[in-house]
Amino acid sequence: MKKFKPEGCIFATAENKKYISSAEGLLQAMEKDEILEARASVCDSSHNLIVELPCMRGIISREEGALGISEGYTKDIALISRVNKYVCFKVLSVETDENGEKYALLSRRKAQQECDENYIKKLSAGDIINARVTHLEPFGCFVDIGCGIPSLIPIDTISVSRISHPSDRFTAGQDIRVIVKSNENGRICLTHKELLGTWSENASQFKAGETVSGIVRSVENYGIFIELAPNLAGLAEPRTDVKAGQQVSVYIKALIPEKMKVKLIIVDICEGTERINECHYFFEGSHISKWVYTPENSSKLIETNFS
Repeated sequence: MKKFKPEGCIFATAENKKYISSAEGLLQAMEKDEILEARASVCDSSHNLIVELPCMRGIISREEGALGISEGYTKDIALISRVNKYVCFKVLSVETDENGEKYALLSRRKAQQECDENYIKKLSAGDIINARVTHLEPFGCFVDIGCGIPSLIPIDTISVSRISHPSDRFTAGQDIRVIVKSNENGRICLTHKELLGTWSENASQFKAGETVSGIVRSVENYGIFIELAPNLAGLAEPRTDVKAGQQVSVYIKALIPEKMKVKLIIVDICEGTERINECHYFFEGSHISKWVYTPENSSKLIETNFS
C-alpha cells in the first residue's frame, strides 16, 4: 500500500524540492501525477489559497482546496486555517497571465481524493498509522491522517490516565501514532491509549520504595490521583495544598497488580505545571487485534477488541 503522509512531511525532501523549483519540474510532476507540498501564504477573499513556489505563484481555487468543499460538508475554515502551513497538491496546469508571468493551477482536493481512495478507505480496525496533531478541543484531538484529511481522537481514548484537556498530552504539530478503531461509511474512528502499554508494562518501570515524579490529574475528597505514566496512575491521601496539573514527587508505597492499584505518598510539590513529553509506545507493530490492559491475576477486565 502506498504511504500517504500528513501534510508537512514531504516538503523538505529532495524530490519535492526538485519538482517545485522550476516550471519544468512542475510539468514533470503533473505528467507523473505526483503529490507535492509547499507553504500556503494567503487565503484570499474568495477562499482561494495562494501557494509559495520557488519558481512561480501557485493557486489552489476554493473548489480544489479540500474534499467536500463543493459538496458543503467541509467548511471554508479548513482553507483559512492552512495559511502559513504546508499544503499538499497535484499540478493541474502551468499558465501565463496577461503580464507574461507564469503561474501554476494546483489541486489539494485531487491529492486528498487519491489518499482517500487508495489508503484511507482500505484501512481496517486495528491498523496502526502515523498522524500529526492539528488542533485540540476539550472533547478530543484532531489529527491529519494523510494529505490533510482530518480525524478525531476522543479525549477518553487518548490515555488510560484521565486528562482534563487533550493539551495535557499533545501539542499542535506533534507526530504521533494512532489505531483505527473503526472505518465505516467514510468515517474513521481513532484510539491511542492501547499503544501506551498495559498496567503491567507500565508498572514494571517502577518499584515500591522508590520516589519518582508524577503529575496531579484529579483531586477528590477521598484522595489525589497522580499520573506516573500516561497509562498508569496511583492514589495518594488527601491534601489541601495540591491542585490538578501540578508536578509532585511521590513515594511509591505499594504496587498491587491484582487490584491494579498504586499507593502513593506525596513527598513534595514542585514549582510549575506538567511538561508534555513525546509519547512512549510499547507496541511498535502495524496492526493489533486485541489489547488487554488488565494483569492476568486481576478480577477486573479492561480490554479492546479490534477484530
